[in-house]
Amino acid sequence: MKAIERTLIVLVATTSLLVAGCGKVTEKQGTDLSDILFENGTQLGNGDAEFEIKDSYILPEGTYTMKGWIYICDGASLTIEPGTVIKGDKATKAALIVERGGKLYAQGTASEPIVFTSAQPAGSRRPGDWGGLIMCGKARNNQTEMIIEGGPRSKHGGDDDADDSGVLSYVRVEFAGYPFATDQEINGVTFGSVGSGTKVDHVQVSYSNDDSYEWFGGDVDCKYLIAYRGWDDDFDTDDGYSGKVQFGLSIRDPKIADQSVSNGFESDNCADGTEVAPVTSCVFSNMTLVGPVGQDSGFENNSEYIDGGDLNPQNGSKLGQFQAAFHIRRNSNMCCFNSVVIGFPVGIIIENDKGSATQEAATDGSLEISNVFMAGMTIIGSDKNKSFVDGYTDDSGTPDENVESFSARYFKSVASDSCIAVSDLKLNSAYAPMTGSPLIGAASFTDSKLSSGFDKVSYAGAFASESDGWMSGWTDFDPQNTVY
Repeated sequence: MKAIERTLIVLVATTSLLVAGCGKVTEKQGTDLSDILFENGTQLGNGDAEFEIKDSYILPEGTYTMKGWIYICDGASLTIEPGTVIKGDKATKAALIVERGGKLYAQGTASEPIVFTSAQPAGSRRPGDWGGLIMCGKARNNQTEMIIEGGPRSKHGGDDDADDSGVLSYVRVEFAGYPFATDQEINGVTFGSVGSGTKVDHVQVSYSNDDSYEWFGGDVDCKYLIAYRGWDDDFDTDDGYSGKVQFGLSIRDPKIADQSVSNGFESDNCADGTEVAPVTSCVFSNMTLVGPVGQDSGFENNSEYIDGGDLNPQNGSKLGQFQAAFHIRRNSNMCCFNSVVIGFPVGIIIENDKGSATQEAATDGSLEISNVFMAGMTIIGSDKNKSFVDGYTDDSGTPDENVESFSARYFKSVASDSCIAVSDLKLNSAYAPMTGSPLIGAASFTDSKLSSGFDKVSYAGAFASESDGWMSGWTDFDPQNTVY
């Protein structure tokens, strides 16, 4: 069958999907897929570093190898059918980048997720086997116009907080983060000034060679996110990100941590710590973060233990230490509610680095960590990056170990139990609450920051109970051995 004939049939079959999943149909469809598919229709992109998609295409369900950096340009779109598998090529550092004005419609289903994964065979996949997934939009950030992190050419930022970059739903992203230069990796999923018109839900990032998720500005809301065994931070927020995120799970591999020290949440207003607007004011609720402490009885937070194990890619990425469940600094006003964090060396760092007033923001309630259960931490708080002592400093200088940290005192002031035993949480092996867990019935949505955009559930953490099924069908916690 000719490519154009196949595309037209696909168009008829998928119109209802597009209407249901996106609320609209792209303007141009039925374009010859041979423009973007090569090697008898099995390869997406031609391997170039700047392969451009300039029209609108529907990619039929199937298995493809993606080669090179592929840009979905302004005015273009790529719709990926449910059940599709796209394998990122290692030699060409494959990556998919949605530019400002471009759109990616990746609407999978619970039974037919869309998978971006390594092209390496089962058993030999590693973090950083390919580039990653980037979405850029026209929403605001506090640096006006920015080049996206990780190496691609793409700019992001504008003045349209309701901008629409498409759909990312029931999607897995595995083994991304190729370091194209020293200390420069693409994240598993990167959002650059992505607007609230974009739909993001049910996304699992596994074995990323950098952050699992990072937001630079923007206003996109997200639900049902999983960060599994990433290299650096799980949820990293910068440059004025002001969206809402609800229901998330992160689980660390005790053998994998970054040289920059790995955190559950890391949040800055901007790199130089100034108070430029829009201020990073994202709000998280119903998150469950599981750190390395307690996962392995032999865990030690040092290079002798943290060696990457069988997953060390030997690609120049530097290993380091684990740090905190929360690292909030540089004038960020990030907030988190109704959540549980387990087993990190440090529970929370609220840091006044680079002349910032982050601790003052916590005192006046602009930054708020509330109704969060903390269990199994080595220490509750620290006031300085890469300092593992509970000592006080208000300017990121040398902590005074004779005075309890601001961060520990703050958390104790907003938590009924500042740090409890993990066993007291009564969680099963999947970190869902069992009968008698204090997380059941523990949620509160009275804070004004939770007044809109959140499901008003009764429980703290990511799961209602052992029978909560939002991860069923579409997730994979052993992608190393999955045969695609």
